Amino acid sequence: MKNILIIDDEEKLRGLLARIVKSEGFDVIEAGDLKSGFKKLEANDIDVILCDVKLPDGNGVDFLEKIKSNFPLVEVILLTAFGKIADGVQAMKNGAFDYIVKGDDNDKIIPLLYKALEKSELQKKVQKLEKRISDKYSFDTIIGKSKALEQVIDLAKKVAKTDSTVLLTGETGTGKEVFAQAIHENSTRVGKSFVALNCSTFSKEILESELFGHKQGAFTGALKDKKGFIEEANGGTLFLDEIGEMPIDLQAKLLRVLETNEYIPVGDTTTKKSNFRLIAATNRDLKTESENHTFRSDLYFRLNIFEIKIPPLRERIKDISPLTSYFVKQFSEKTNKKQLQISLDFLQKLEAYHWPGNVRELKNIIERSVILADEILTQDVLPYEIQHQQDNSNKSMSAFSMQSIEKLHIQKVLNYTKGNKAETARLLEIGIATLYRKLDEYTIQ
Repeated sequence: MKNILIIDDEEKLRGLLARIVKSEGFDVIEAGDLKSGFKKLEANDIDVILCDVKLPDGNGVDFLEKIKSNFPLVEVILLTAFGKIADGVQAMKNGAFDYIVKGDDNDKIIPLLYKALEKSELQKKVQKLEKRISDKYSFDTIIGKSKALEQVIDLAKKVAKTDSTVLLTGETGTGKEVFAQAIHENSTRVGKSFVALNCSTFSKEILESELFGHKQGAFTGALKDKKGFIEEANGGTLFLDEIGEMPIDLQAKLLRVLETNEYIPVGDTTTKKSNFRLIAATNRDLKTESENHTFRSDLYFRLNIFEIKIPPLRERIKDISPLTSYFVKQFSEKTNKKQLQISLDFLQKLEAYHWPGNVRELKNIIERSVILADEILTQDVLPYEIQHQQDNSNKSMSAFSMQSIEKLHIQKVLNYTKGNKAETARLLEIGIATLYRKLDEYTIQ
């Protein structure tokens, strides 16, 4: 049932209007002035307001601004006894759905009411969808409890509030796009476009067209003008995945856009502008590549304003258990199975594996395991290479191995600093996130 609020000081006219609206099956709430109308708006879930312009305690056109600032999804149709063009123009500027004259436009009220309700309903659906997307990509949904992951999330939260370019580095499958989405959803550009383009997917010519757009006739097959991802991202965020795969001559064009916010579509001569925030990702060592002149050094320094290194799954073993539980629940629902139990041997095999494909590989293996399992996930449903991997968990490290020496040295420095991890990282000349990864890896308390 939709709720319609009618604000009018003429009791007979308000009552007549209420009966007409009720006959359409709507619930009607009445008010005789702006003050009582706003109180009823606060107390009830109102969809559309029919409001007189001239009221004892104010003007409906001015009141409209207050309604829209407090209840932006509520649509307002203004009613007036004397239609003035200036009032009508101002009403529309203030956010009115429409502005009609009493008596002359009575037959328009019900059709307008349905149109206003349709718009209000659509806006509510969009808001719910945006909230679901925001919830899906919030930092709270990034699963894991390792110190290494916590450090990365903390960095991402800090940079999200700025408009700085971010470079996400790490192996394939570590979740770089998830972090990019979370940064966008926690930035000042939330609600604007998040446009993602994988630079490794296209040839140079197609990538240039996808990025900058093109004019009709720019090349064979360009049958009409096409917007590029840079234009689509205007006001929002452009995520360029696998940016290390971008051809070097396109890198120069991208650098110009980053420095001037200006670009020229393929086959065009007119300069366009786009204000976007760039988040780039790569699994390659761009610093080394820039030194070897296989990646432009000027673009690398422009991208590397704020680098976030996402650690591989093998360096955050503590995250495997919560990730496994999450994926088991997800795929149990997807395959219409009752929530499966996870056996200890299943989890131990997962935690002992080296995970070259990282979180993406874990997700795929859990999906396969859920399909094969009946009630309990045991190691028997895991792929052969995970079931029969060499078990080093109970073997002590050789006293002569580099790992043994590194573990002993870290332990000595920790003892020297009396457990102060920040000071330990400084003395070891490594990042604090790297130290936490080493502590997890060597199970140093």
